[in-house]
Amino acid sequence: MVFSEIIGQDTCISFLRRALTSGKLGHAYLFEGVEGCGKQLTAQALIAATFCVHHTGCGTCPVCRKVMSGQHPDLHIIEPDGTAIKIAQIRELQQELSLRPYEAPRKACIITAAERLNQASGNALLKTLEEPAGNAILILLTTNAEAVLPTIRSRCQRLRFSSLSEEAISRFLVSEGVSLELARLAAAQAGGSLARAQELAVTDSMPAQQELAEQLFSGSLGAIKSLFSMAERQGADRDTALGTLTLLEGLLRDILFAQQGLEQRIFCELSPLIEREARRRSASSLLDIFTQINATRQAIQRNVSPQLALEALFMKLAYS
Repeated sequence: MVFSEIIGQDTCISFLRRALTSGKLGHAYLFEGVEGCGKQLTAQALIAATFCVHHTGCGTCPVCRKVMSGQHPDLHIIEPDGTAIKIAQIRELQQELSLRPYEAPRKACIITAAERLNQASGNALLKTLEEPAGNAILILLTTNAEAVLPTIRSRCQRLRFSSLSEEAISRFLVSEGVSLELARLAAAQAGGSLARAQELAVTDSMPAQQELAEQLFSGSLGAIKSLFSMAERQGADRDTALGTLTLLEGLLRDILFAQQGLEQRIFCELSPLIEREARRRSASSLLDIFTQINATRQAIQRNVSPQLALEALFMKLAYS
């Protein structure tokens, strides 16, 4: 089954399977969780199970293959047009849903980045969420449910997708042929996102991230210009910035473990730095850095400029 391809989301998958088996599938869902944790794959798997000629979501029939590739004529996927999902996109969707399905028993729609629905497009969608034409199913995806319009949230069944564990991500990457060391390092920086871990594992960003850790904790940041340049690179976008924060948390965890005499390491190649910082810093100062990192993450999730947020954090780290 297509559902079996999704890792780390057993609770959500079980809930949806029960709804399918009992015939009590809802018509509007809000899937929330970090980017790359399996929300969209689950949405497509659910629709595949609804459309499947075998009524199972087998993953192998032509119907399932078309759904999973996003090519089924009765599946509509809406993404932001620029910075927002616009009212014209919702009007077009409503027109599509008013037509009879081409092949499937009903039509379906996946709306990505639902937090980008503005007031006008969100209001236009409300009636469709309440009474979708032709028994259509709508699935909204978001990384930040609190940023979704309250009127939208109240009309959807909400499913919270967990951030994937480092162990689950690492195990999957190894099964895909990634070396164990690289898989562990990518998983540690991915922030619970399999997609992010896959990106890290196949690009040359890993050495750059290691260089970042060495710079921040080596005491070599004598020039503010160098520090700001690093914040500009690491804060180029929201995902990169959040990945950087996760990397720093992993490094701090290694330092705390070293203080306790534990050999467990994520950043094995940085052992000299880790041992030095374990001797140089107190446990309370490390916990204070954890607090600062968490505050920075919350600021970025509230749409504060990633670059500015990292500049403030790097200044505190480099000169603490």
